[in-house]
Amino acid sequence: MNNSISVRSLLVRGMLAGLVAGLLALAVAYVLGEPHIDAAIAFEESHAHDHGGGEEELVSRALQSTAGLATGVLVYAVALGGIAALAYAVMLGRIGRFSPRATAAVLAGAAFVSVYLVPFLKYPANPPAATDPATINERTGTYFLMIALSVLLALAATVVGRRLAPRLGTWWATVAAGAVFVALVAAAFAVLPSFDEVPEHFSAELLYRFRLSALAVQLTLWTAFGLVFGHLAERLIAPAPAAAAEPVPVA
Repeated sequence: MNNSISVRSLLVRGMLAGLVAGLLALAVAYVLGEPHIDAAIAFEESHAHDHGGGEEELVSRALQSTAGLATGVLVYAVALGGIAALAYAVMLGRIGRFSPRATAAVLAGAAFVSVYLVPFLKYPANPPAATDPATINERTGTYFLMIALSVLLALAATVVGRRLAPRLGTWWATVAAGAVFVALVAAAFAVLPSFDEVPEHFSAELLYRFRLSALAVQLTLWTAFGLVFGHLAERLIAPAPAAAAEPVPVA
């Protein structure tokens, strides 16, 4: 198969899988996440009213929770699907004797952990009214820095695992690589600043449920992507043999 055609075909399938995964993640975000955002906004509005403040709403909440949410989630999912497909083209055949479908599952799992879960553990998602607007630039910068560090550390741990595999075997090399990744991530957690801006009277249960729903959205996104893209990639790379033609009965 021509390499350029393969990469282009994988990219198209990655974006399609991202779209499908995005639709499922959108449903989870709307059902689980939006009610918690509404509750947080209600808290923010009551707090602003008590202090005689409040800002004029530029975009209606109804538009934010429907068209705005759909646009954000789907664009994000399709873009990540395309990037993941390019990473898949690089990984295929280079991380062990995995089938195309299994490689997609490994990629999706690694992406979920390094791109979202690790940064989430350091900087968990907060709903409206649970952050200080004055620190938004600093929080955004350190969050993206944590994503970059997490991805780079995951790549470094993978290199360590591959180099140790001939001496330790695949299992123990993987365990050693995981331990290296955890140790380096812990060091990054210790060095990077933390932010504790949740108001004193903000509902702890609401904060917990919001963060859990944010985690569920990402888990849905990457699980669905791994399953759908794995199926599409396997059909492209290792198509099932055509069924033998049935003999035509002779009258």
